[in-house]
Amino acid sequence: MALKLFNSMGKKLEEFVPITPGYCGFYGCGPTVYNYAHIGNLRAYVFLDILDKTLTYLGYKIKHVMNITDIGHLSGDSDDGEDKMVKTAAERHQSVMDIANFYTEAFFKDIDRLNIRHPDVVCRATEHVAEMIELIKRLEANGHTYMAGGNLYYDTSTFKDYGKLADLKLDELQEGAGRRKVVVVDDNKRNPTDFVLWFTKSKFENQALVWDSPWGKGYPGWHIECSAMSMKYLGEHFDIHTGGIDHIPVHHTNEIAQSEGATNSKWVNYWLHNEFLVLAGATKMSKSSGNFLTLQSIIDKGFDALDYRLFLLGAHYRKQVFFSWEALEGTKAGRKALVTRTAKVLKDCDGKMAAADALSAKAKEYLDQFKADLENDLNTPQALSRLQVAIKDQDLKPEETLAVIAEMDSVLGLNLIETAKKADSTDENSHEGDPEAAEIDALVQARVDAKKAKDFEKADKIRNELQARGIIITDTPNGPVWKRS
Repeated sequence: MALKLFNSMGKKLEEFVPITPGYCGFYGCGPTVYNYAHIGNLRAYVFLDILDKTLTYLGYKIKHVMNITDIGHLSGDSDDGEDKMVKTAAERHQSVMDIANFYTEAFFKDIDRLNIRHPDVVCRATEHVAEMIELIKRLEANGHTYMAGGNLYYDTSTFKDYGKLADLKLDELQEGAGRRKVVVVDDNKRNPTDFVLWFTKSKFENQALVWDSPWGKGYPGWHIECSAMSMKYLGEHFDIHTGGIDHIPVHHTNEIAQSEGATNSKWVNYWLHNEFLVLAGATKMSKSSGNFLTLQSIIDKGFDALDYRLFLLGAHYRKQVFFSWEALEGTKAGRKALVTRTAKVLKDCDGKMAAADALSAKAKEYLDQFKADLENDLNTPQALSRLQVAIKDQDLKPEETLAVIAEMDSVLGLNLIETAKKADSTDENSHEGDPEAAEIDALVQARVDAKKAKDFEKADKIRNELQARGIIITDTPNGPVWKRS
């Protein structure tokens, strides 16, 4: 079976055929670093990580490029509103670059906690303005631009296939239309879908970061950065571009117009988009509304970041995920069960893993099925199911099971073996030979239950009782552990 991916351009499942055999170059839209990434944002990067690790698992040499937007992204995707970076900097009384550096570091901290591999190239918009200017010059030479009100616009009427990714019917669009429309009122525009390539101070006075350009001192629009930087590191024709579905109608549509308008040829072969994460009550998570959760807020609730990764892998990337604390509790228990079973396998085989050529037919079958699941448009729910069945299969020798776990987890990224080893060496809830262990475990659980029921008086009473017996309880992201003082 060959790798098949759902291409948003054409909206169908297609066999992946790379431009260069054995190699895949792909670009994923990165964060605008003006605030913490929320857990809905982070879904895109877990999806991108699965793509990255699947391609590697299937034997491709890869080059993964991601941008960091640290200037030029307005609060509305269609050139309206304030610059997100400048707005936050003013609110915090800090410089734009201080804000960008702080939230870039916070983003990569989240990425590391979710066991997401860093891209091969991370490029910041502020470091590639020269490339953006050169690309805009090519668009100007090809007759795609016009100056109005001091800003340089892309004239979408000059690009025959504008809107092909989103199936936009341009003659039906109206300025100032509803929530899912892609246009905004701007008296300088010739067409409702036109967008700014280069802003000058005619639109924003006292802009924090500006550069000299043939069109005046100013700064680039948001969309141009991805076109310029992706082509710098991947070439003018590459394999895959990814992002959230919210990028389709504006950002990715405009990227295509810019890139193909400059090169007069096809830019990207496969467009992959992940769906939203939705809060209980069918509410899309949004920074603008203040309706969002960060990864740290999940950790503060007693969960591990990998609980959230497993939660996301339990749904296909093209399906909406409905988040609730109850659902995450179930996922936490599921990951704990996987770690516990992995720890038992490690113990049973004394940590010795079977070689690939020594696996039984049944073990190979599990791995073949796992590979087929990934090749079927990155079907992580089914791939997880293979792992959950294989890890319980008593017909496999322990050393075979360990090899199967290691191979599957090289893509799933749950760190099962490492976590199991760590738990085995540091597990303070393992109290073999302690005659009171069962009774103490029951009291510790009763305290947990009391806290969940918000009966804090009872929880404190249990804790005090245990302390009186010389028992010290430590609350950890994976639950409470106890030891004798």
